[in-house]
Amino acid sequence: MASVTHHPPLAVPRPAGPEPRAAAGGKNRDHVRGAGLILLGICALAGVLYTWAIGASDFGNAYYSAAIRSMTESLPNFLFGAADPYGVVNAAKPPMALWPQAVFASVFGFHSWALMLPQVIEGVATVVLLHRTVRLWAGERVALVAALILALTPVTVMVNRSNNTDTLLVLLLVAAAYAFTRAVHSDAARSQVRWLLLCAFLIGCGFTTKLMAAWVIVPGLALVYLVCVDGPVRRRVNHLLAAGGVLAVSSLWWPVLLDVWPGRKPYMGASLDGTALDNIIGYNGFGKIFNLGQQYGGSGLHVQLGAVGMGGGYPDVTRMFVLEVGGQISWLLPFSLLVLAVVGAAGYRRLWFRVPGNRLQRAGWLLWSTWLVVTILVFSFTEGIWHPYYTTALAPPIAAISAAGLSLLWRTYRTGRGRGWLLLPASVALTGAWAVVLIDRDPSWQGWTKWVVIAATLVSVVGLVLGSRSSAQRRTVGRSAFLLGVVAMLFTPAVWSVVSAAEHKTNGGFPSAGPPNEALNALTRGELPAGAVIPGFEHVEPAPPRAGGFAGAVLHEENRKVLEYAERNSDGAAITLAVEGGGLAASSFIIDSDAMLVSMGGYLGADAAPSVDQLRRWVDDGALRYVLTAAPGEKRMGGIAGMGGEEQRERVEWVQDNCAPVDPAVYGGAPITPAEDMLPLPGYGDAMLYRCG
Repeated sequence: MASVTHHPPLAVPRPAGPEPRAAAGGKNRDHVRGAGLILLGICALAGVLYTWAIGASDFGNAYYSAAIRSMTESLPNFLFGAADPYGVVNAAKPPMALWPQAVFASVFGFHSWALMLPQVIEGVATVVLLHRTVRLWAGERVALVAALILALTPVTVMVNRSNNTDTLLVLLLVAAAYAFTRAVHSDAARSQVRWLLLCAFLIGCGFTTKLMAAWVIVPGLALVYLVCVDGPVRRRVNHLLAAGGVLAVSSLWWPVLLDVWPGRKPYMGASLDGTALDNIIGYNGFGKIFNLGQQYGGSGLHVQLGAVGMGGGYPDVTRMFVLEVGGQISWLLPFSLLVLAVVGAAGYRRLWFRVPGNRLQRAGWLLWSTWLVVTILVFSFTEGIWHPYYTTALAPPIAAISAAGLSLLWRTYRTGRGRGWLLLPASVALTGAWAVVLIDRDPSWQGWTKWVVIAATLVSVVGLVLGSRSSAQRRTVGRSAFLLGVVAMLFTPAVWSVVSAAEHKTNGGFPSAGPPNEALNALTRGELPAGAVIPGFEHVEPAPPRAGGFAGAVLHEENRKVLEYAERNSDGAAITLAVEGGGLAASSFIIDSDAMLVSMGGYLGADAAPSVDQLRRWVDDGALRYVLTAAPGEKRMGGIAGMGGEEQRERVEWVQDNCAPVDPAVYGGAPITPAEDMLPLPGYGDAMLYRCG
């Protein structure tokens, strides 16, 4: 069989050793110092993007912000992540991502910036850890480029400006990747297993942050450890079994604690029986993948999700490239997939010709490629509720693969062997063309960047072609064209990140870069103008919601009147007001007041918390006097109580049958909006206050 010369795709950093002497030592110190300054600059850029005007964010995700305020009320609320001050229901996830925010709120006071500051710290730490991880695998220059790409990823910038759980999840997964890379690079078995166990622990912390979303990278890591680590197979299997034990304990301690807790505790949100186990298996586990009553108009959630900013396209192989998702994450996704195809073909060729490869290089490519591909597959075919901002979990592998791919293709181009040099100009052209497609989807927003991308891409491609004629031209013309091509690839996502961070006054519960959803923002603020177009209702003339919006952090005047009336007349009841519609309806009451409130029904009102029996006991015991729920009449889609399922309907009917409605004129409120004037959207238009007992 013919022999071939093996050229590793990337240079593997040499193990650390004694510093070279004399001139070499000085040059090495200067190189390290220069790289450190560049990394510091990238981190500063990320920090500015994450913090610019962050105090104007209106508490980001109001649902989580309300939970954070509730968690500061008591230790059980903090431990179990209660979504309301009375501790009736949990925020539908383990609370690890909310704990730092609750601590900061306790120390600095309950302010928007206090909740966002931990997110900023976590986001910048992720950039640093990604740099350290990629540096172990591919060297300093590649690591710096990877850090820059991550810092400029639009969806990541906007997620890190919010208080969603994904910021901590991504930090923990990148930290796990760092620990795993250290394990693969270790020569001693004891060091390997220590780093592997740390990796498993960090993924378990990710599970305590966002449940099964953290486990997506586990199959790839297990595969890499089996095929890329030196040592007997039996030892590798034993190491993986030990890591599996650590993963199980670090993942499941909180769900088990909640389920076996003997005292008073919140009902686990988004579960059928109040247990964390049901939530893990159902709504936040297999329920997301296989749609257990979570789709548009599904049996559990009665609301058009796309109309309230919760849509993420439909499950198929193109989902990462569709209108709602493409501009958030996919700028470099085609390039990353091209790079993986090239690396995969090269690996197959090595196997065919039995040429030994570099196991550390192979481990790095497998680590990042399995993270990327498996996550794309899970996201693309998830049938339940899926939000575009989840794609921030793709940012680290895209950054690592893109940076390493640029190095690989530049090295291939520079050597000038065969036709491999064509891959570099082809990849620049592909990425530029995809950027133009994304920009043209809404040219009214930063559409000018298209012409910059087209010009830079054309000049880069022509320069790379002309520079390929000789080694001297590759070093001069080719290098300049290559650098211009990198600028063309990163230009528009960088502009989207900067402008979105500077102009988006509120990030809401569903962070996104690019053109803001003005109709949704106006609806949330209660400022929906006549003739406004809401996605999904283009041919309907909507009326502004009576009570000034929904799901925001500001308690509008109409609802403040309701709360103040309940406070004056509740006769010392333990619960000042119970609000139907879940956290989506109750968030502003919790954030903008000190009252003891109950958020009924979890997030959208679909949970059996409280049950009808619990409501009856509260009323009989004098613990509850006032409930804000739907006005009498037929069942509606939307409104304050039209998002949940049968559990919500039973609560609404019990209140309507057993409590007396309070005329809005008594507390100076506006009349109820007629049913025929309401859209099937969340809102307070049909909200009515009831006196119970």
